[in-house]
Amino acid sequence: MRSIWKGSLSFGLVSIPIQLYGATENHRVSFHQVHTKEGCGGRIRYRKFCDLEDVEVQSDEIGKGYTADDGSTVVLTEEDLGSLPLPTAKTIEILSFLPASEIDPIQLDKPYYLATDHAAAAKPYVLLRSALTRSGKAAVAKFALRGREALGLLRVVDDTLVLHSMLWPDEVRSAGGMAPDASVTVREAELDMAETLMESLGELDWSELHDEYREAVRELVAAKQQGRSPSEPAAAPSGGKVIDLMSALESSVAAAREARGESEATVTELKSPQKKATSARSSTGKSSGGGEKGTAAKTAKRQAGKAAKKSAASGGAGRSATAKKTAARGGTKKAAAKRAEPAKKTASRKRAS
Repeated sequence: MRSIWKGSLSFGLVSIPIQLYGATENHRVSFHQVHTKEGCGGRIRYRKFCDLEDVEVQSDEIGKGYTADDGSTVVLTEEDLGSLPLPTAKTIEILSFLPASEIDPIQLDKPYYLATDHAAAAKPYVLLRSALTRSGKAAVAKFALRGREALGLLRVVDDTLVLHSMLWPDEVRSAGGMAPDASVTVREAELDMAETLMESLGELDWSELHDEYREAVRELVAAKQQGRSPSEPAAAPSGGKVIDLMSALESSVAAAREARGESEATVTELKSPQKKATSARSSTGKSSGGGEKGTAAKTAKRQAGKAAKKSAASGGAGRSATAKKTAARGGTKKAAAKRAEPAKKTASRKRAS
């Protein structure tokens, strides 16, 4: 691997001779433009023309021009650019140290590995690396590469210093107006199911990640060369409209668990909130959306029980009152019979005389 830059890393009064290496490589699929006329297939080439003389221009006649404020073009040679007073032309200058968490990842750009240029640079290299590791911080620096000055974030990856080129603050656009401006309410049950889905996806195995599009293009090219039909591609997931968010989450959890080879969760488990989250909230007096449903069911059951008892009590009271009335009527008849008994005896004695 060839270095793309040589210079020094400035750490206060300490200067570390280093070399810069690209940390990434491009494996993206690239295509050429060709003439599609049958039997041709020739490459399409672009020629550079001068718009004033309307003639083709060779590479050795092409330079750099800068458009001035008045609209005129000023030609700048490599000697002009090389004479600029740029302290970072051959030096990566550390400006400050700060926690890496304070850097917004949106500013990070291309990464580079830093290697020592000779043996004498080993000790200061290791010193800076150890200081960054023990403090848990990263360094913000300025450097120039390919004629342009940029910000850089210096951090430790394994045992190597890595420099990420960064965008300048004014190069990052505002995110204003991107988020939904409508008022949206998310229920606790939906949050619980979303967390369940996150856990169901499991840990990421980086070694299994690969560019499926690139593989499909290679298979297509091989099939055309061999005069055969390409293999049937895997069915793409449907992107249907989400009508019921909760149902979509439940289906996603089931699919994730099935993909991981786990036993399919029961419908009850999927439709109820997470047990851990429910128990944790119940201990603090909180309840999820599913817990509210369970509480409502219990309340309805208790009310039904009270109504049944009340009905039974009122029914018993009614029967008791009826019995009392019957007993009262019976007592009245007996009293009347006792009052009539002397009169009957007198009438009987008169008839006997």
